[in-house]
Parts: sequence; structure tokens; C-alpha cells
Amino acid sequence: MTLNSLQRSQLAAAFAAVTLVAGAGGYYLASSRGAVPAAGGNVSRKPLYYYDPMVPQEHYDNPNSLSSMGMGTVPKYADDDGASTTPGVKVDPSSMQNLGIRLASATNGTLAGSLDVTGAIDFNQRDVAIVQARAAGFIQRIYGRAPGDVIRAGAPIADVLVPEWGGAQGEYEAVRKTGDQALIAAARQRLRLIGIPGGATGGRGTTTIRSPIGGVITTLDARAGVTLAPGQTLAQVNGLGTVWLNAAVPEVRATDVRVGQPATAELAGFPGERFTGRVIAVLPTAQADSRTLTVRIELANRDGRLRPGMFATVHLGDTSRSALLVPSEAVIRTGKRTLVMLADGKGRFRPAEVRIGREASGQTEILAGLVAGEKVVASGQFLLDSEASLTGIAARPISGDAK
Repeated sequence: MTLNSLQRSQLAAAFAAVTLVAGAGGYYLASSRGAVPAAGGNVSRKPLYYYDPMVPQEHYDNPNSLSSMGMGTVPKYADDDGASTTPGVKVDPSSMQNLGIRLASATNGTLAGSLDVTGAIDFNQRDVAIVQARAAGFIQRIYGRAPGDVIRAGAPIADVLVPEWGGAQGEYEAVRKTGDQALIAAARQRLRLIGIPGGATGGRGTTTIRSPIGGVITTLDARAGVTLAPGQTLAQVNGLGTVWLNAAVPEVRATDVRVGQPATAELAGFPGERFTGRVIAVLPTAQADSRTLTVRIELANRDGRLRPGMFATVHLGDTSRSALLVPSEAVIRTGKRTLVMLADGKGRFRPAEVRIGREASGQTEILAGLVAGEKVVASGQFLLDSEASLTGIAARPISGDAK
């Protein structure tokens, strides 16, 4: 963009209003040329050099010099009055409005906001039943089941013939006829030990293996005629009364999530509906590719509409918390560090390094570097920061004195 002569003059006048104070012997930017009376008496001060505020790195000895921008130069003075020992950029109060400088205070308040993320429905891995054969035998009958079938509690999986059970049951029947209660009790106990459900005495070695819970069959290995070994798995059933919603939360928001926190989910398949639940776990490992944490939410699923694999938008309750806040526009991010421009109330400004947290509703959380009540520049801070950088003013470190 090319500036015309009037725009250049106006911008130069704005820069000329900024005054730099560097310790007790700081430098002042003024709008007049030549020597002027010192602040403390009638002794004239001699300019150090002349320069164009638009290109402050160029120094001239002649007050009538023109800069490379074609603009007239202004004097740079050495301040010998020792009025201040604090480094900073000083601006005449009457010029602050022209420069667009607006101040704001660092205040303790509530950082409002919510955390909206995405997630996927999964089985509740705590509601799982493993259906096994308790003894060696043979599958005589299956019931037409297949993986993915939804079954009720007690639904039959397979009929199994266990030869060992037939012999034990025959012995039990013979002992029972003797009327000896001690022997009968011992025989019944043997039935239980070899795996006959409840020590049953009927069936002569044949038993029906049933699912102990209702849900969906996730694996099924029961096939007619198959020989079974003791403890061999016939099926795995996942309950559907509750499901897990695994939400991906950015690791930078890890502090906003806690176990027991309420959550709601919205699914595209059920527009206008919200499913409520709570956070039951924050998994201990992060996803390296997406830099997210997995937050596990338990949702009720009494009607079975929530199906594993569905995607959902997750609202993780109210994440508001108390914090030290400044306007977000006051924060200067340089890439290597984060700064604000401090104001001392007397027209002097100095950069200060800060560590920031979450941002919401135009407010940024300050974790370190400021205390409540300190004034920061909310508008015009980039002009002041540029002047401070050009003249070598060091930023107040985070561990520095707040005064």
C-alpha cells in the first residue's frame, strides 16, 4: 500500500507522540527539532540525533534531513532529569486517544464456556458375559444363532452332551436310593464339582447352555457336532442396557474434564434429542496422531437405540472456572513467547511476558505474569511493542516483580 504525503505526515505525527524512557537516562521522542529546555530548568537539551519515526533505525545529524521515506525528521533527546528508573515507552496523555490506546485491567472473574467434542458409541466392556463349556463334551444342537443377534437373558445357545455327567448322574441316582443322607450329599457335591449346573440330576449327561444376560452376540463358536474342551468359549455376549461414548478431547483442554462431570450427546440419527450421561473415566494415554485424550461417558440405552459405531457430538457440561482474565485483544503472541503491554497509569508502558490458559467470550486466562489490578493495553499495543522492540526495552519476565 502506498501512503500519500498527508497520510505520511499523520502517521509520523502519531509516532512522534511516543516517548521512550530507558532507565534514568532514557530517550524521549518529541515533535520539535533542536534543543529545548530541560524538564527541571532552563538549560537546553541537545538532541542525540534526528530520525523519521516511520524508519527509526535511520539516524541523521541534520534537523533538516529527509529520511528514505521522504519525510522530515524529529529529534531524539537524552533525558537527564533522572525522573524515572523504570524502563518503558512513554506516551503523552494527550496523544493516547490519537494513537488509539485503550487500557483494561486484569481482573479475577469466571471464565465461562463449554467443551464440545466428537465421539463414537461403543459397547460397555464391563457388561460382558463369556458363555463356556464347563466340561468336555459334544454339541448336539444349536439354535440358529449368529454374531450380531440380539438375545434375551436365558436364551439357549447350544445343547451339549457331556459323557462324564451321565455316569455321575447315574451314581447319584443309585446313592439316593440308599437313603444315606451323608452319601447323598457327597454325591450331589460331586455333581456340582464336575460342572453340572446346580448339581442337576436329570438329563443323563445332556445340558442346555444359556446366555446369562441379554444383549448382542459378538462372537459365536458353537457349531453342531463340535467336540468341546473344558472351559472352551461358545459365545460372547455384550449387554446393551448401557453403552460407552468415547469422546476425543484435545489435550490442551485436559484440565476441563473430570470424572463424574455431566455430559450430553446429540446424534444425527435422532435429531432434536439429547442423551444424558456422565464421565466415568479419562483414559491414561493420549492419541499420538491427534493429540487427544479419550474421555469415557456412560449412557443409558434401555430401548437399544444407541448402537456401537454411531458418531455423536458431545457437550461436556459447564467448564466455567475462576481465573485471572484480560481481554483477548490485549495478548500479543510472537511465536516464541506471549506478551502484554503494561501501563503504569502515568503514560509509561512496558512489555511483560505472560503464560496464558484458555480463551472464551473475548477473555483470556492468565496463568502467570500478571496480578489482579494491573493495567494492560487492549488497543494500540502493537505500536508500543514495536517501539519497545526497536529501542531494546526488555520485557518483564514471568518471575519478575509485579510492581
